[in-house]
Amino acid sequence: MKIITVFGTRPEAIKMCPLVLEIKKHKEFQCVVCLTAQHRDMLDQVMKIFGIEADYDLNLMKKNQTLADITSSVMTGLEPILQLEKPDIVLVHGDTTTSYAAAMTSFYHRIPVGHVEAGLRTGNIYSPFPEEMNRVITDKISEYHFAPTYLNERNLMKEGICSNVYVTGNTIIDSFEYTVKNDYVFHNEQISRIDFNNKRVILVTAHRRENWGQPLINICKAIETLAEQFGDVEFVYPVHLNPIVKDTVYGVLENIDNVTLTEPVDVMDMHNMIARCYMVMTDSGGLQEEAPHFGKPVLVLRTETERPEAVEAGTVRVIGIEERRIVEEAENLIVNTGEYNAMA
Repeated sequence: MKIITVFGTRPEAIKMCPLVLEIKKHKEFQCVVCLTAQHRDMLDQVMKIFGIEADYDLNLMKKNQTLADITSSVMTGLEPILQLEKPDIVLVHGDTTTSYAAAMTSFYHRIPVGHVEAGLRTGNIYSPFPEEMNRVITDKISEYHFAPTYLNERNLMKEGICSNVYVTGNTIIDSFEYTVKNDYVFHNEQISRIDFNNKRVILVTAHRRENWGQPLINICKAIETLAEQFGDVEFVYPVHLNPIVKDTVYGVLENIDNVTLTEPVDVMDMHNMIARCYMVMTDSGGLQEEAPHFGKPVLVLRTETERPEAVEAGTVRVIGIEERRIVEEAENLIVNTGEYNAMA
């Protein structure tokens, strides 16, 4: 069976690389890896860590590209590869524009699609945007659905997707085997200077498209207030390279002594930072899955989540994007040991 795996962002790569390595162990499979490079530098870091070389690289990332640019570039770039390779199945992951476009292109060629991380839903097609609709359409196209949880399976069944649904768990957990080390030394020089053993470190990430503008300003203002209020707590914020995000974050948080702003870190640094930090504040989907594995409370800087299982388990709390609420919720976990332990 010839399997083409298609991915293009760092989060996809982190979750697909363990799967690629597993497929390559089995002689009955031929695994072809195709990158779109929707995110170039951050993607390359992950590929290097897992020791995987791409068979095809569309290298489509360009400055100021729109969603339409990405979609059309994936489709026109992937089509000749599918025509040449004639795979038995195409595997895509999650909710990216790469996954949606690759699934649609495969459908045009009547090639079955397998959707890894199927069935996640917020119920709001504009949040996260465009990821929620990407995921819905990819699930509709796919012949095989690999759902992380039974709730994801129920989401699919509610939409009439009842065949070839497999509850598999999440491959992010498999990636920790390759990334988290007890004696780890951080690659990022700024982070390597932080004393995780004797200081409470709060990991912050925020970059989602729906948070651009005032919501991201609110998040940064809240971090500023918390940093001033708790001088003994260190805030680490790897900042997305998108200029809209970077300009906002640095405009508010630059030059605050206990706020460390860095460029995006590689997956090794990120996973080991999650394992060592005090808590996480994020609008990321992946961190909502990663941090609870290590017993770290997560405050979600969004108004909804497609991962309600963690909310029900008590390890994740959705707190929205209003400055005052963010400050109150974080303050509670910093000063209230009982609240912290209940989430951890």
